[in-house]
Amino acid sequence: MYNSHAASSVPDTTYRIPAAAGIGHAHLKVSSLERALQFYCGVLGFNLVARFRNSAAFIAAGDYHHHLGLNTWESLGGTPPAPQHTGLYHVAIRYPTRGDLGAAVRRVREAGIPLRGASDHGVSVSIYLQDPDGIGLELTWDRPQAEWPRTPEGEVELRMADPFDLDGLLREAEE
Repeated sequence: MYNSHAASSVPDTTYRIPAAAGIGHAHLKVSSLERALQFYCGVLGFNLVARFRNSAAFIAAGDYHHHLGLNTWESLGGTPPAPQHTGLYHVAIRYPTRGDLGAAVRRVREAGIPLRGASDHGVSVSIYLQDPDGIGLELTWDRPQAEWPRTPEGEVELRMADPFDLDGLLREAEE
């Protein structure tokens, strides 16, 4: 475990993680594997890749080994963590096109799952919701980098554009 009091000096800030590094998959603790599969596979459309007894499942978009692991190893029948506790804020699921994002949001709404927010960040468009266990999800589409807003110094400028045109996004899903 990291001990912030153990080091008396400032850490080396010159190291940078390689630009090609990525986050490959996340494992989520769920209270009901069947309910989680109904949501992630039935509503969001992930593929069930593998299942481990009745306690874990591995799901993916396409033929990847898994993007999400769902397990009940320490959480069977559990409840979501209380607000004001540390932990995962949300997992982002990135869609290849804005229309694909709109189609996913349409399915979420048709399933009666409430949206918790929506924003155009300039670099991406994001819709926020929770899965059946209260885990935060961000359904998002990234604009091409050439379209990202930048400061006069050339740094990426993230935005929180409101109001968000959700109806426009849903219309794009139909096109």
